Amino acid sequence: MDINERQIALSVLEGLREDLTYAHLNNGGRVLDVADLRQYIYEQMGRIRTNAHVTEALYGNSNGHAQGSIKSSGHNGKAHP
Repeated sequence: MDINERQIALSVLEGLREDLTYAHLNNGGRVLDVADLRQYIYEQMGRIRTNAHVTEALYGNSNGHAQGSIKSSGHNGKAHP
């Protein structure tokens, strides 16, 4: 693992540790054990994926090629005069 990968891993774990202080599952329950932690992480990953798909659908991705079944909007990310 190089220095950049370690920095990313530490950042993710620090963020997770802070999030768990106030974390609630979609069903309203608190994260109390390992099974709850796994469920919480799974739910967060789902939110990230959903947000990424919505963003791609609205704006396209940075290289101009849509992924999967989402079509690019044709927007290149640059301001128009």
